Amino acid sequence: MNTQIVDSLNWRYATKQYDASKQISAEDLETLKEATKLSVSSYGLQPYKVILVENPELRAKLRTVAWNQTAVTDASHFFVFAVEKNLGAKQVQAYMENISNTRGIPVENLAGFSGMIHSAIDGLDENAKENWAKRQAYIALGTLINTAALLKVDATPMEGFDAQKFNEILGLEELGLATAVAAAVGYRHEEDAAQHYKKVRKSNKDLFINL
Repeated sequence: MNTQIVDSLNWRYATKQYDASKQISAEDLETLKEATKLSVSSYGLQPYKVILVENPELRAKLRTVAWNQTAVTDASHFFVFAVEKNLGAKQVQAYMENISNTRGIPVENLAGFSGMIHSAIDGLDENAKENWAKRQAYIALGTLINTAALLKVDATPMEGFDAQKFNEILGLEELGLATAVAAAVGYRHEEDAAQHYKKVRKSNKDLFINL
């Protein structure tokens, strides 16, 4: 068993109180961004954007519609994962062009792959497309959280907010985006009592099923 990984995941917790005086280094921030970019995504499509909210005034407004959670403003950085709306031909074509440019493959040679993606998503209604995109965003969120743990950087995944208000504050609707989930990233405050709680998880016997 890789103890470094397990120890890091045991160390992490959903930080409740951040030390606002501590900032993530530029190097660690780039690592977190790169890891998030490299996250698993169905077909590799990445049907989402990741907004790094740095403006203090915007973060203060977001906090008011996030049950006044201090992590929104006190953490070093605040990430918002927003899914692309009206998912379809535009995103698939852009992805095919990216593959073509990256791998030196003519776009026309990717028609089969493009068709497979279209067959999977074109028949979905807009609500189903958005839910599918959100699942992809959550995978990227998990990558961000786990990478932060390996760096000994604290992180808090967040769903407790008014997503529509987030959209309005960040001007996401004009960009064709909708908030899915968020994450505060920084360093725990020494007075955050939650860091001392024992981690509660199912036992291997209760979690895993061998067939």
